[in-house]
Amino acid sequence: MRIGFYQFFPIFGKKVKNLKKIEETLAKVNVDLIVLPELCSTGYSFLSRQELSKYAETIPAGETTQTLINIARKKNLCIVAGLAERYDNHIYNSAVLVKPDGKVKIYRKAHLFYKEKFIFNKGNTKFLVHSFNNIKIGVLICFDYIFPEATRSLALAGAQIICHPSNLILPYAQKATITRAIENRVFFIMANRVGQEKRGSKHLKFNGRSQIISPDGEILVKAGPKEEKVKIVNIKPELALDKLITPYNDVIKDRRTELYSK
Repeated sequence: MRIGFYQFFPIFGKKVKNLKKIEETLAKVNVDLIVLPELCSTGYSFLSRQELSKYAETIPAGETTQTLINIARKKNLCIVAGLAERYDNHIYNSAVLVKPDGKVKIYRKAHLFYKEKFIFNKGNTKFLVHSFNNIKIGVLICFDYIFPEATRSLALAGAQIICHPSNLILPYAQKATITRAIENRVFFIMANRVGQEKRGSKHLKFNGRSQIISPDGEILVKAGPKEEKVKIVNIKPELALDKLITPYNDVIKDRRTELYSK
């Protein structure tokens, strides 16, 4: 299976331009599953919920999801990407998993980071896995990585590959996701963005370094802190079905849940 990420610099508020860039870039790739950053069509630094509301879209009818559906059909690939979702009176920091047949699955970010709490609604979807070509795929968004329970929930549900659209600024995130891959023995695709956003009093610098990690913690491929790049690697997804650290230690079966506090 060929899996990859597209690390790039979404320009804030330029949805048409960002989607065109995604479309033109993915037209050139040969991949089965590719992950794009969090809020990839709009940029990140919304100054208010009112401003966010102007860019939020319904799923699947919105422009971002429809663009991704068209790409997935043309290229016969699966895409995971982040966007601002409008649902009734709620606005979620969401990700879609788009399959070549046009079917769309939604995950809404459970753990909102910093001032996201003031403009987005808390995600209300559970940590579910979805099947693509008989491979089990789970989705997290950015700050979800800091909570081990999130990745573990997906692993317990059978996920072999975790897709992780991100807009990371904390310096240790990349290291932490290596641990998430090891402790669950899953493949982990972290798709970060690059560039800076200066809006009002906000000045954020995104640190790139997207990476794909194997179940034993090996970085299979990675990008630099500033480059806009597609990176792809061939994997054997069945390796994520083996939960043995040693012949006598299984990361799932050896859990002592009777001793864990809630």
